[in-house]
Amino acid sequence: MNYHITLIEGDGIGPEVMGSAVEILDASGVDIRWDKAIVGQEAVDKFGETVPEDTINSIKKTKVALKGPVTTPVGKGFRSANVSLRQKLNLSACIRPVINLPGIVTRYQNVDLVVVRENTEGLYSGLEHQVVEGVVTSLKVISRNACNAIGRFAFDYCRNHGRRKVTAVHKAAVMKKSDGLFLEEIRKIAAKYPFIEYDEVAIDNLSMQLVTDPSQFDLLVMGNLYGDIISDLTSGLVGGLGVVPGANIGKDYAVFEPVHGSAPDIAGKDLANPLAAVLSAVLMLEYLGEHAAGNRIRDAAYKVLEEGKVRTGDLGGKSGTKEFTRAIIESL
Repeated sequence: MNYHITLIEGDGIGPEVMGSAVEILDASGVDIRWDKAIVGQEAVDKFGETVPEDTINSIKKTKVALKGPVTTPVGKGFRSANVSLRQKLNLSACIRPVINLPGIVTRYQNVDLVVVRENTEGLYSGLEHQVVEGVVTSLKVISRNACNAIGRFAFDYCRNHGRRKVTAVHKAAVMKKSDGLFLEEIRKIAAKYPFIEYDEVAIDNLSMQLVTDPSQFDLLVMGNLYGDIISDLTSGLVGGLGVVPGANIGKDYAVFEPVHGSAPDIAGKDLANPLAAVLSAVLMLEYLGEHAAGNRIRDAAYKVLEEGKVRTGDLGGKSGTKEFTRAIIESL
């Protein structure tokens, strides 16, 4: 088949790592026609908004996007393009598979888990208000519909990917109504999947348990802020943000992206690790049903890692983005 897919290169190292992913996808033989779109600072400069209507229309037309990292100002400036994309397209589920990779030695060698994060609500709703000078409120929005949707997604993902257990992450002892509603809905869903093990853990306890023994967890489902933090924590268990892919999936559309930032300090220097972008492209191929091509790319990347001759600086090597890309293509 041939595919029409939206490509958002992002900024900082985005064009480099996304260029690598596109080059490897092309070498795999999958026929893709790209529709380039922009978000973030470039979009603000051209259109006055972080996610212009042209970009939204492109994704609505193609249904699928491959996106690079985008810089978001801290404490001021424009709103996160990532949050806007997820809300405008109702990309309700964020998936972060976290697994040890061949040849990358970390503190733990038994990590194989998935973080499933509700992607559109919680404290990332962006509803903040200054009550008086020096006092600000930020609303944590939790709806029954969104909790139910992420619960169903988590259990369906668990079943369809041969996983054994779902763990709901919360702080319901303190946030009794919001996280209480989340647990109420997840429990309803769990009752419909008696063949899948189910348990619950408080977010602070989870953080401690993950750095004690991550192998005890399989699939973790949680709200937006918890998911943002825990997905980065778990990435650190297997080598860092440069090796972990991500997917944002809704009912009608899907956006695939590496989980790391835009690293403007190394942009344009041929230093960036493209692996997370490449593995995000593999997730995209699996979503499209191109499992054979996805497996070939993943196997090629794993072979390069296992051989250990070509590695970027974050993995202890001296190779650049282009050399790492060439090695994966040669392995293909």
